[in-house]
Amino acid sequence: MAIGKNKRLTKGSKKGGKKKVADPFSKKDWYDVKVPANFDTRTIGRTLVTRTTGTKIASDALKGRVFEASLGDLNKLDDEDSYRKFKLICEDVQGRHCLTNFHGMDITTDRLRMLVKKWQTLIEAQADIRTSDGYLLRVFCIGFTMKMRGQITKTSYAQHTQGCTGDGAPLSGPP
Repeated sequence: MAIGKNKRLTKGSKKGGKKKVADPFSKKDWYDVKVPANFDTRTIGRTLVTRTTGTKIASDALKGRVFEASLGDLNKLDDEDSYRKFKLICEDVQGRHCLTNFHGMDITTDRLRMLVKKWQTLIEAQADIRTSDGYLLRVFCIGFTMKMRGQITKTSYAQHTQGCTGDGAPLSGPP
């Protein structure tokens, strides 16, 4: 056994030594999210994106990003419509501003659960509609059956013939 110093301990370069911890937020920038002019509020928030480095461009990382905001947040005077959620997609970046466009609408799950009552039948339908300016909308509709006057049974069911056509006109039956 050789007598001397242990060179591994004196050098100070141990395996798994401490590394410099870089702050991840130091490499990111804040961008304002702007909504279409239809709404009262113009800016709904801010979003983070990694700075432009090399071939990665920050504006390309923002394009296609989907933001969600309630109608109560978009229109300041309309708090009772806060159950409607709008999806807005970032289509353009100008300076530090993300310009968004309509991407979809939904209602909150608690509102949907509130609409469904006992002893009713839930009717769901969907239709693809092309607008005159070229947009394609996929519309989802929900409906519920109601008890008729003088009905004895608890549950009210809908028959297929009591549905409606795609244009909203009833197929047959009482109005």
